[in-house]
Amino acid sequence: MPLKLFLKPGACSLSPHIALEEAGLPYETESVDLARKVTASGGNFFEINPKGYVPALRLETGELLTEGPAIVQYIADQVPERQLAPAHGTIGRYRLQSWLNYIGTELHKSCSPFFNPMAKDDWKAAARANLERRLRHVDDHLGAGSAYLLGDHFSVADGYLFTVLSWMKPIGFDLSPYPNLQAFQARVAARPAVQAALKAEGLA
Repeated sequence: MPLKLFLKPGACSLSPHIALEEAGLPYETESVDLARKVTASGGNFFEINPKGYVPALRLETGELLTEGPAIVQYIADQVPERQLAPAHGTIGRYRLQSWLNYIGTELHKSCSPFFNPMAKDDWKAAARANLERRLRHVDDHLGAGSAYLLGDHFSVADGYLFTVLSWMKPIGFDLSPYPNLQAFQARVAARPAVQAALKAEGLA
């Protein structure tokens, strides 16, 4: 049984989709209608993932792994030679986990109000202010001379950052004050694995 990624095109599940392409592992995907909680094949998504959201990765054993940062590290660890994540126990691995947590809690979640029809303007304004500060931090970090978050080598954290940054235009957030983020986004978008994931989701 190959790996199977349950996804919604353009959602945060794009991050593990990119990781799977970068890893070169055999895998399948199935899209999910998150409003109805139904998979493309007609299955009840709650029966697959009781949390009811993507991403979810079914392993070769049939077990299910959820939460994007955990999923991308699992994928990276299947192919250590691809160097998509530093080795366990190294300071590099903890830096990777730090970035994954930062992207997930400070960037990803700050985008949530813009996709929530119930969100009030004051909530969106607070979220926008948070994004401005958080993205400035990442822009400054990349401006220190590194091509990617951990240096000159692409990691699964970069795929997650790319995914979240891809939401900026749809939510009306201008990235022009962040030239290093713009350059990063173009650099990652040009990677063949990223192009393959985008094409598969109908986004290229």
